[in-house]
Amino acid sequence: MQICYPGITRGKFEEVTMKANLDMLRNIGISAHIDSGKTTLTERILFYTQIIHEIHEVRGKDGVGAKMDSMELEKDRGITIQSAATYCKWKGHAINIIDTPGHVDFTIEVERALRVLDGAVLILCSVGGVQSQSITVNRQMTRYKVPRIVFINKCDRTGANPYRVAKQVRDKLDLNAVLLQIPIGLEGDLKGVVDLVTMKALYFEGANGETIREADIPAELQEEAEAKREELLDAASMFSEELVEAILEGTPTEEMIRKAIRAGTLSLELVPVFMGSAYKNKGVQPMLDSVINYLPTPKDIKNTALDLKNDEQEISLTPDPDAPLTSLAFKLEDGRYGQLTYIRIYQGTLKKGDTIINSRDGKKVKVGRLVRMHSDEMEEIEEAAAGDIVALFGIDCASGDTFTSPDISVSMSSMHVPEPVISLAILPIDNKAQVNMSKALNRFTKEDPTFRTYVDHETNETIISGMGELHLEVYIERMKREYQAEVQVGQPQVAYRETITQRAEFNYTHKKQTGGSGQFGRVGGYMEPIDEVEYEFVDQIVGGAIPREFISSCDKGFQKTLGKGALAGAPITGVRVAINDGASHAVDSSDVAFQLAAIGAFKEGYQKAKPVILEPIMKVAVEGPSEFQGGVMGSLNQRRGIIVGTVEEANYTSVEAEVPLSEMFGYSTVLRSLTQGKAEFTMEFASYKQVPKSVSEEIIKKFQEEKQKS
Repeated sequence: MQICYPGITRGKFEEVTMKANLDMLRNIGISAHIDSGKTTLTERILFYTQIIHEIHEVRGKDGVGAKMDSMELEKDRGITIQSAATYCKWKGHAINIIDTPGHVDFTIEVERALRVLDGAVLILCSVGGVQSQSITVNRQMTRYKVPRIVFINKCDRTGANPYRVAKQVRDKLDLNAVLLQIPIGLEGDLKGVVDLVTMKALYFEGANGETIREADIPAELQEEAEAKREELLDAASMFSEELVEAILEGTPTEEMIRKAIRAGTLSLELVPVFMGSAYKNKGVQPMLDSVINYLPTPKDIKNTALDLKNDEQEISLTPDPDAPLTSLAFKLEDGRYGQLTYIRIYQGTLKKGDTIINSRDGKKVKVGRLVRMHSDEMEEIEEAAAGDIVALFGIDCASGDTFTSPDISVSMSSMHVPEPVISLAILPIDNKAQVNMSKALNRFTKEDPTFRTYVDHETNETIISGMGELHLEVYIERMKREYQAEVQVGQPQVAYRETITQRAEFNYTHKKQTGGSGQFGRVGGYMEPIDEVEYEFVDQIVGGAIPREFISSCDKGFQKTLGKGALAGAPITGVRVAINDGASHAVDSSDVAFQLAAIGAFKEGYQKAKPVILEPIMKVAVEGPSEFQGGVMGSLNQRRGIIVGTVEEANYTSVEAEVPLSEMFGYSTVLRSLTQGKAEFTMEFASYKQVPKSVSEEIIKKFQEEKQKS
C-alpha cells in the first residue's frame, strides 16, 4: 500500500511530500473511553503502514507491550498515561498520530492533543457503546472544533451491536452519525464489512488481516446494504447539490459521494461511522482510508494568533512554508537527552540551527536538534514545515508557549487547563529522597499543567494536587521508579472553595505610626457574589478619594486575600469587589498602606457577606450487570449522591450520579465487593456546589483544630 519515490530515503520522503503538498498530510488524534481499544488500533495502524513489523498487545503478555505505551508503568497497568506521538505513511499520505489516554485523570493529555490536531478518530466499544469518558472526549473535540470520524471497535465481542452504538452517538453525543459500513456477521462470526460507498464486501485475510479481498455483497445482506446506502446518500446529499442531481438521475459516483461526506465532516455537521475489530485485524485499513478521504488537511482548518505588536488583534495563520514561522509548544517531556518539547508548526519552516523567539518572554532560542517522534524513538530531521508535528531538544519553555521567527511577534492561545480537585501531603523518608523528590516534582509540574505542588508553610508539608486518586497515584509511583524518591503519603484531601452568598459593605482604615513616616489608607466599598468569573475588581472612585496610583494597590491587596478563606482556609472564588470611597494622606499613604487597607477591608466585608464552603461534585458513571443495580444505587445514595439517570441494555446497567468527591475515596474497593468485581466506575469533575450545613460545620471545626496545632 505504500508509495515510494526513487532516490528518496524514508526520512527524506516524508520531508519532501509534507513540504511540497499539504494535501498529503493529516494530523489526527485517537481518543476514547478507557479500554475501548485505542492503543490496540494504533498498534495495527503502525503494522499496516510498515512502521513496525510485529504486533504486540497492550498488557505486554509477551513481555514487549504495545509500541505506543513506552512507559514501564503503562505496560504494568495496561493503560495509556501519556499521549504518545508517532507518524506513518498510507497510500502516499503522511499521517501524524497522537494516541491519548482514556482515563479522565489524564484528561490534560487529551486536551493538549486536540489543541494541535486537525482531525480525530473517536473509538467506541460495540458492547459498551457511548460511555462517560466518550462524552467527555466528544465535548473536548467540540470545544476545539475538531472534525471526527467514529470507529466502532470490538465487533467480535459477545453482545456486540454497532447499530445500537450508532444510535447512541446520535442520541447521547448529538452527532449526525452516518454509517459508511455494515458488518458481515457479528461476535464470533465477524467476517468483514460491507462498504456502502463502493457497495462491495471487504474480507480481511492473511495471518494479520493484511490482505483485503473485495467480493460481492452476500445475498442475505443485499437488502439491508441498499437500505443503509439510501440513508447514507440522503445524509451526504445535504452537502452537495451535484450529488442531489446525480441521485435524481440515478448516477451518483463514488467520488461524488466521498466529496459530499468530506464536506459534511469538515463542517462538523456529519460524522462518518466505521466498524470492525482492531484485535482481530478487521476493518483497520478502511478506517485508515477514511482518515485520508474525510479528515482535514492543515489547509482546511482555520488557525489564528494574537498580534502582540497591534493590541493583540486576531490574525489568521496560513499553512505556507514560506511565511514567518509560528509554532506552539503543546507538550513537554523529560527524555533521556534532556527536555523534549513537542511543537506543532502552523506557518513557516523550522530548520536545524535556526534562531527562534519565545513570544511569552521574548527570549531567543537556537534550534540544536530537530526530531520526528515515534513513541519513545526518534528520527533526526533537518527541517520541518507548516502542518508538521515535531520535537526540539534542550529548550527551556512552558507548555503552551508560542515560538516564532524573529521578524514577527504573535502568540497563540493555549489549551483549556482544568483546576485540580484533590490533594495529598507527601513526606520524603530521608535527605536523599528529599533531593530526588524535588527533582521529580520540578519535572512533573513542567510536564503536566494539571499537576500542582506547593509547600504549606503552616505545617511545612509538601502538598501535591491533581485530577483524581489515580492521577496522584501514578505520579507517586513515577517518583519511586524514575527518581528513587521514597515518600510517605498522607490522606487524600478535597480541594474545597469558599464563596459569599450576599452583598456586604466595608469601610476599613489602616493606620500605623512608627517613629518616622507612618502608614495610612482608607478603603470603602462593597463585595457581592458573581457567577461567571472567580474574581472581579471594579473601580468606582470619583473625585480622587483614593489617588489613581493606589487603585492597583487596592486590587493587589484584595487578590492576596483570595488564596485563603476564613472558614476552611480554602481559596475564595466568585467575588466581585468594588471600591467607591476612601481617604489618603499626603505623606503616610503608600502602595503597601493601601494593600494592607484592602486586605483589612476584604476581611471585614467577607464576614458580613455570609460566606459558605463549596465542594467539588463529581459526575460518576458505574457500569455493571443489572443484578447489582439496586446495590450500586444504594451505595451512591449513601455517599450523598444524586442519581441522574440509569440505562439498562442486555442485562447490563449504567448508573449515572453526581456525588461529592469527599465521599468517593475508597469507592473502588466498596464497588468490587458489592458486585463481585464485575462492575467498574469512572468519574470526572462536574461542578462546585455548596456543602450541607452539617458537613460544613465539621470542615470548619477540623480547620480550626489544625490551626491551633500549628
